[in-house]
Amino acid sequence: MYPVIEWREGSVYMLDQRKLPLETIMVKHRTVLEVADSIRAMVIRGAPAIGVAAAMGLVLACKQYAPISRETFKSSCELLARTRPTAVNLVWALQRMQKIFDSLDDSRQAEARLLNEALIIDAEDVSKNKSMGKFGAALLPENCSVLTHCNAGALATAGYGTALGVVRAAVEMGKSVSVLADETRPFLQGARLTVWELQEDGIPVTLITDNMSAAMMKAGLVDAVIVGADRVAANGDVANKIGTYGLAVLARYHDIPFYVAAPLSTIDLGTPDGSGIPIEERSAEEVLQFWGKPIAREFTTVRNPAFDVTPADLVTALITEVGVCRAPNKSGIASLFS
Repeated sequence: MYPVIEWREGSVYMLDQRKLPLETIMVKHRTVLEVADSIRAMVIRGAPAIGVAAAMGLVLACKQYAPISRETFKSSCELLARTRPTAVNLVWALQRMQKIFDSLDDSRQAEARLLNEALIIDAEDVSKNKSMGKFGAALLPENCSVLTHCNAGALATAGYGTALGVVRAAVEMGKSVSVLADETRPFLQGARLTVWELQEDGIPVTLITDNMSAAMMKAGLVDAVIVGADRVAANGDVANKIGTYGLAVLARYHDIPFYVAAPLSTIDLGTPDGSGIPIEERSAEEVLQFWGKPIAREFTTVRNPAFDVTPADLVTALITEVGVCRAPNKSGIASLFS
């Protein structure tokens, strides 16, 4: 796979996911503002990947404003935190970096110490994804077709993936797994990203439009639905890309298991249930246009929530790096941290 994010020669390089699958371009970032702009513009996306990007962005802030003051470091954290409010991994990574910064006696040590921590976060994410993949792969039959939504693969993480990490692990175990990837309007992460990275790995994948999922289930062509998450509330409610809730309802009706794969850093114990999860509303242009070309009148009223919330009782199991929480609820979620 192409690297999603790299620290190289004092700069942060990100694979521009807006250009995929037609171009593979690495964008160089020299300042924390550039990193924030790229997170907001979805040059990089996916909750775990955003967390890594934010951590590296703070290293750039330390380099840019050396020796950085506590006020400037705090404002840099706030700048990054405002970019994508739904993905809790972003705040998790910022808080982790803030803790390291607060422990320093001399801010001149900040760049080196925080770079080390950012690289640890990056490496940990890949390791967690592989552990998650092994736990999730055990849930899949020897021959199966998996439906996935948006992109929860290597491109959404530091590498390997969450939902697609389960698929990869199953294939590595020798299971015969094929994937149905829905296109995921309006940003087309399924069509542009999921299909591309599975093709790169040689894993069988078929692209469908979002409104074909019910028909695929009714025809018996879906054995499991696996998605990622941007935030999981303390009671097990799951915020993920808009359209996930509808798939969960369809899966329940057709008696198909609905799995969510997410690291513990995506679980927000401070949010009691899904009603407290902020839902990002994105630009109307994403709906009014298709790759820059208008598909509706520019004055058309648009709603463009980037996420929806799936109630915990529709989730068959939550797959994490420490194990599987079946029928997740408040006590089950809490037990993952014990």
